[in-house]
Amino acid sequence: MDQDNNSEDESIGPSEDPSGEELPCLPPGLSDGDTMELLWQMRSQRRQSSPELPETVTLLTAPDGSLLYLVGTAHFSDSSKKDVATTIRAVQPDVVVVELCQYRVSMLKMDENTLLREAKDINLDKVQQAIKQNGLMSGLMQILLLKVSAHITEQLGMAPGGEFREAFKEAGQVPFCKFHLGDRPIPVTFKRAIAALSLWQKARLAWGLCFLSDPISKEDVEKCKQKDLLEQTMSEMIGEFPALHQTIVAERDIYLTHTLRQATRCVEAPHNAQKVPAVVVGVVGMGHVPGIERNWEKQLNITEIMSVEPPSRFGLVLRTVIKGVMMGMLGYACYRAGGSLGRALLSLPAVESLLENLRPPPALSQQ
Repeated sequence: MDQDNNSEDESIGPSEDPSGEELPCLPPGLSDGDTMELLWQMRSQRRQSSPELPETVTLLTAPDGSLLYLVGTAHFSDSSKKDVATTIRAVQPDVVVVELCQYRVSMLKMDENTLLREAKDINLDKVQQAIKQNGLMSGLMQILLLKVSAHITEQLGMAPGGEFREAFKEAGQVPFCKFHLGDRPIPVTFKRAIAALSLWQKARLAWGLCFLSDPISKEDVEKCKQKDLLEQTMSEMIGEFPALHQTIVAERDIYLTHTLRQATRCVEAPHNAQKVPAVVVGVVGMGHVPGIERNWEKQLNITEIMSVEPPSRFGLVLRTVIKGVMMGMLGYACYRAGGSLGRALLSLPAVESLLENLRPPPALSQQ
């Protein structure tokens, strides 16, 4: 049975910079009730009962008759943006759910140029923030995955997440449409992924991500929308890092299914409070579509996949060793720089922040 988790299925307001069809101008002097009824009728007239949708859209039905139009996308794809816009305009949904969490919501309101700069610029501040938010190993892994994203961004000249920004803008054009964040919080995903890998697997994964340099074309990205190629790629990854696939893909399939089912419930018509089946559009990476289809009618409990085990004793020792090495390197740099220059170096905000992160936690008092 599904466990309610409304705090994670977050809603955010509509876009302030909408595109596409404008909302209608309403006659002056209408009461609130008349206005809501008119908007509800206008949306019903726009909604197509048997829409012709892109082949990347999968239709799933809830027990109460609510409909989910699941759009499978490639995260660096102009074609995916068009698929999302076409689907939302055709079905005029009550809810739009995207594969984002609260830690990545900022990409919805950034313009393409800002996102391109952010994706390419991996600096000390970002490293410190990632470590502070996710812990040492998970934070470093996040930085390596950001490097992968930056590599694709640089190759294509295209910022990631365009389909989510398109969904956000289009949802703002649909009366009464809510916008939900449907993905598991990224710190939980990273921590569970790191905990599932052995030390050797972590080293192999980090090495592969560090030296990623293969050229990527826009044609390669569009091919990711073909299920046969995607399944082949996923099979290769499962064979090399099965634990990583479990935490990053399979568990998130379960979480996304849970939030999509939470959204795909009867809604209340605002003008008469009558319950009617909902229409929902879900926007997720194509790799999650098969898992969501498999889990759609299963009983789900997300409590287990939200738990994060405390670090092992070996992990604590490794973290202490790394901190010691970094402190030694910093001290040697100050020694080589000389007294006055060394003090100036230590006074820099970035160095002070690094020292704060390296400071060991206070010992727990004995009861």
